[in-house]
Amino acid sequence: MSEEHDHDGGHSHDHGDSHDRDDVRDDGHDNGDGHGDGHDNGDDRGRDDVRGTDRTTDGGSGDGIAGDGGDVTAAAAGADVDAFETPGGGRSLREIVELVGVGLVAALAVGMLAFLALDWLRDAPGATGALAGSWFAGFLVLGEWADFYLGTNVFRHPFVWRAAATGVLIGIVGPIVGAFLVHRQMALIGETLAHTAFAGVAFGMLFIAFGAGLAGGAVAAFGSGGTLLLVALVVSAASAIGLQWLVDRTDSYGDVPIAIVLTGSFAVGTLVISWSREFVAIAIDIEDFLFGSLAIVTATGARLVAVLTVVVVALVVYNYKQFLFITFDERAAHVARLNVDRYNALLIVMTATVVVGAMQILGVILVAGLLVIPVAAASQVARSFRETLYLSVLVGQLAVLGGLAVSIGASLPPGGSIIVIAIGAYLAAVVVSDRDASLSMH
Repeated sequence: MSEEHDHDGGHSHDHGDSHDRDDVRDDGHDNGDGHGDGHDNGDDRGRDDVRGTDRTTDGGSGDGIAGDGGDVTAAAAGADVDAFETPGGGRSLREIVELVGVGLVAALAVGMLAFLALDWLRDAPGATGALAGSWFAGFLVLGEWADFYLGTNVFRHPFVWRAAATGVLIGIVGPIVGAFLVHRQMALIGETLAHTAFAGVAFGMLFIAFGAGLAGGAVAAFGSGGTLLLVALVVSAASAIGLQWLVDRTDSYGDVPIAIVLTGSFAVGTLVISWSREFVAIAIDIEDFLFGSLAIVTATGARLVAVLTVVVVALVVYNYKQFLFITFDERAAHVARLNVDRYNALLIVMTATVVVGAMQILGVILVAGLLVIPVAAASQVARSFRETLYLSVLVGQLAVLGGLAVSIGASLPPGGSIIVIAIGAYLAAVVVSDRDASLSMH
């Protein structure tokens, strides 16, 4: 069973063969307070902010794990256990409520994925297209009934369903990836990659203008908006790998390369967009990409988000034990011969993909909020890392659905509406939390 440990009392651990494997647990360990185990997880992270803790392959902190045979993934498999089991072994009411909420979110996500699949298949020839078209019309009928009861005239339109589907999916995958970023003190990575995605949109305009036959084929297949997002995805993923390479090979502190890439990519994007408007006949309102807009959520963009959501969730589930172990004890992961660099690169690239998808709804300036704020709110009341994941997804959905409702009802930008509601949830979590301020998020 997972417990919340406060190490302010100065506990001392033996690092022999009986190494306490709680280093990889999500039970509230804080190894940055003079714990005595050789770990340097405090504030002196220097340029390792983007990679997690300081990397040492021969440090004394990992020898206990290595002495257990090096099977640290097996240790991590049993480390992230439920924190709410009753003494009799059953689940508490709190956990049941959370699991029901997560189940409802999953059902909603499946429904949105089904809508996007039908939206794609309804153009197929033959019986497949006819069947998909009939089911797609059923979704629009539901929208008409919603308009009837709410006195609106929005839910009968397909673009509103696409925007809602995009928001629901981003509200799931954003907090999932953000949970690992926040606990590794990499929250600014999302903001940096959002600015690189903005530069990607700018280069997408140049691609459409000067790409000749290749660009013409891409526009014909995905539309101009979809082509911009695809180019932004490629640029953002490449920038994510380049950012990690830059941090690995510079002597400055970790936040210096991040700040350089953040401001530099935004500056390049602004210049390229201003220059390319003379050559590209695409009506782009820069405010839509800066603050988010339902109008820029195209059918191709929504399908791209659906595919990326499925891929990212599958990668997190498949590599969950490795991500968990590296998040809380990167040096021990090096000792155990995990390919830490590969998992770090995978996490950053997944972040880039999430950022590109969320940019449509939230905008470049606010997209990092959905990666960080739900996780910060969940961490105030969660008792384990797994519960943090559950609660962050629930907070993310509350913010997205509430923000979309405010945006549609009051004709406000969706990005600002979503973030304000997320901040409200965070403040509420701070108020109701009984957590000691001295405890670490870990």
